[in-house]
Amino acid sequence: MGSTTHDHNSQSKPVGSSNRQFGKWGWICAVVLPIALALISRHTLHPTLTPLPAYGALTQIANFGSNPTNIGVYAYLPEGLVSNPALIVALHYCTGSAEAFFNLSRYDALADQKQSFMVLYGDAPAVGKCWDVASPASLTHDGGGDSLGIASAVRFVITNWNVNPEKVFVTGMSSGSMMTNVLAGAYPDLFKAGVAFGGVSFGCFLSSNGSSWSTPCALGQLIKTPQEWGDQVRAAYPGYSSARPRMQLWHSTDDDILYYQNFKEEIKA
Repeated sequence: MGSTTHDHNSQSKPVGSSNRQFGKWGWICAVVLPIALALISRHTLHPTLTPLPAYGALTQIANFGSNPTNIGVYAYLPEGLVSNPALIVALHYCTGSAEAFFNLSRYDALADQKQSFMVLYGDAPAVGKCWDVASPASLTHDGGGDSLGIASAVRFVITNWNVNPEKVFVTGMSSGSMMTNVLAGAYPDLFKAGVAFGGVSFGCFLSSNGSSWSTPCALGQLIKTPQEWGDQVRAAYPGYSSARPRMQLWHSTDDDILYYQNFKEEIKA
């Protein structure tokens, strides 16, 4: 598996080479996505509740609900999209963008082939294009931060575009992987499954301002018990007692930005 050594979640860390990080991304997609897509069934095409963006093109959407940090959201809907489709939320790495991750991940090609799901690509608002995976607001259900903007977009397409709420998935790489874990933890009511490539445990980067780089976490020095990691997740949505998302976690053993120990911490919870 290729090394996921992007500038993960810090505006001050050096920018990595995209060629180095994504050499085997296509192989990963080929292995992982069929697992997720096997959950998606076909239906007859019917009109949805509100006008949709253009089919077959990456289109920015707006006015989708509470968006305190002004994240960008872009949608891709394939031609021939079924009614009540599934949804994949795809989140970029630091220094990336919705357009860059659209071009890299090629979920559009899979969507065109399957015609059974649409994709939302998030676009981080921070200067370094990292997701807020550290602020108490973003780590809290409906608390604010980048995570609330993403959750609002998901709620919008479920309500207005007839997305099947039982088939909502999230995936990301590096900083996007961290946000994948944040969303799975803080919004377990929205997401049925997540796939995280090269991330850290929920709350590992926790800080008061949400923007500082956590060297202890990045180096895999933040060691907790399964109970402690689990308590952080449960505290994100007090009182929630229903099912939580299924997860796939991937991490390069030679990742020199977010050390492999973070994978070992992730799977404890």
